[in-house]
Amino acid sequence: MAKVGITETIIRDAHQSLIATRMTTEEILPALSMMDKVGYHSIEAWGGATFDACLRFLNEDPWERLRKIRAGAPNTKLQMLFRGQNVLGYRHYADDVVEYFVQKSIANGIDILRIFDALNDVRNLQTAINATKKEKGHVQAAISYTISPVHDVEFFVKLAKEYEDCGADSICIKDMAGLLTPYKAYELVKRLKETIKVPIQLHTHYTSGVASMTYLKAIEAGVDVVDCALSPLAMGTSQPPTEPLVATLQGTEYDTGIDLNLLTEISDYFKPLREKYLASGLMSTKVLGVDITTLKYQVPGGMLSNLLSQLKQAGKEDQLEEVLKEVPRVRKDAGYPPLVTPSSQIVGTQAVFNVIMGERYKMVTKEFKGIVRGEYGRTPVPISDEFRKKIIGDEKPITCRPADLIKPELEKLRKDAAEYIEQDEDVLSYALFEQVAVKFFEYRRAQKYKIDPDMVDMENKVHYV
Repeated sequence: MAKVGITETIIRDAHQSLIATRMTTEEILPALSMMDKVGYHSIEAWGGATFDACLRFLNEDPWERLRKIRAGAPNTKLQMLFRGQNVLGYRHYADDVVEYFVQKSIANGIDILRIFDALNDVRNLQTAINATKKEKGHVQAAISYTISPVHDVEFFVKLAKEYEDCGADSICIKDMAGLLTPYKAYELVKRLKETIKVPIQLHTHYTSGVASMTYLKAIEAGVDVVDCALSPLAMGTSQPPTEPLVATLQGTEYDTGIDLNLLTEISDYFKPLREKYLASGLMSTKVLGVDITTLKYQVPGGMLSNLLSQLKQAGKEDQLEEVLKEVPRVRKDAGYPPLVTPSSQIVGTQAVFNVIMGERYKMVTKEFKGIVRGEYGRTPVPISDEFRKKIIGDEKPITCRPADLIKPELEKLRKDAAEYIEQDEDVLSYALFEQVAVKFFEYRRAQKYKIDPDMVDMENKVHYV
């Protein structure tokens, strides 16, 4: 067994999970020279919600952030999270947008693209995989891990083999809700190592409290890399802490070879930032504890808070237990989608409506109809004809890859955004988050030409303490 690799998530998923992705580039940069000396397998630095948050809340150019991180950590591989045909947005984009985004991500400094699809529909990964191969990037195809009557070890092993055959250079078990328990992890990794040749990485969240034990069993089974966060932004809804795992593996056959003193030094840099986030209210103590109901209801932490919020607005907070019981029933009707963005929000909202209306599917959301229609791709289990008819009537379901129905859109986007474009990448910011990007472009122009900020619409600028 070779040494275990560590992917450090503190400048991407850790702050996305704990402080709604509000860490600024200025806060990140001073730590990079130290992080670059660690010998991490990679630093997860970009993607996920960072792109949206930079534009929407921080008035930062996400592309400039990536270039600065690349310059600050020249010796360490950088990786990003990429939502397949959704790129970093919330709808499917045309292939030309996906291809151009991949090209520009790699050109600006990304080495590894972790590509996933909410439904584990391989068709929604293929364009991004091909584009990454073309640009000579590393394709890490991610399995969205979940639990259901159909999602057993065999299901995931078969899926991983399919991803490998499609060109994956490594496979990630992406456990976004902290559902993977230690002995199940051991069994899954063992089977994967027997079946596929490419390296296996494991990503989980501490939400249910078992994550560090899960990593240990996965390491014993032969996992190659695990995702950790330095302790100031670890645990809770974030990842297991880096330092204790490195200390645990020291002197064993799995020794990471990482210097604990250097990690302590980097942690010392982030500790005051943690205190600042807590004091400002950006970091809530609610996300720092253990929530074992995650395992009971298989509802990720973020989804649980959404359900509570929706019930509160309807004045039906006392019906949470009923909604939590309704979620698995809705999920079954919808073909057992994994509960990850956007399917978690879609299933959860429909479960809330079913309960508060007092009748199942009396009111059906546009997005739930979209899942049933096939707009998001192929569900793990086919949806019954009877249920589909109930939800969308005689409408014809989409059976092809959804993006096959989207015409090329890059040239039109270039024309629409022409007045704002200052760099090639701006068209991609516009493609993903049109109105938010325009507000940022106007802010950037005001800064550049020293225009009075009162003349610029600042409504969307959120202060960070």
